[in-house]
Amino acid sequence: SCSSGKPEVGRVAVLGEAARTAWFALAGADVYPAEDPGQARGAWASIDPDTAVVVLTPMAADALSSVAGATDSPLCVTLPTTLPPDGLDETLGALGS
Repeated sequence: SCSSGKPEVGRVAVLGEAARTAWFALAGADVYPAEDPGQARGAWASIDPDTAVVVLTPMAADALSSVAGATDSPLCVTLPTTLPPDGLDETLGALGS
């Protein structure tokens, strides 16, 4: 088959409480809602194998500390515990400029 010349891009997943993760779907991320540690572990098991990066809420990071970051797992990053005083809108605006 012919290559399109475009690099392969891995998927991005976001796992954790729906109130903190739902908006990531607007950016095209796969969102895996989990409201407690048991749900976080279940959601981790269902993440698409083509996922390159997983964004975790602090609760999900704690629940997955024994598996997230293993050599065969995707790159994991954890959201901050609290938002800056100016809120999310101000933070995202600064990132876009």
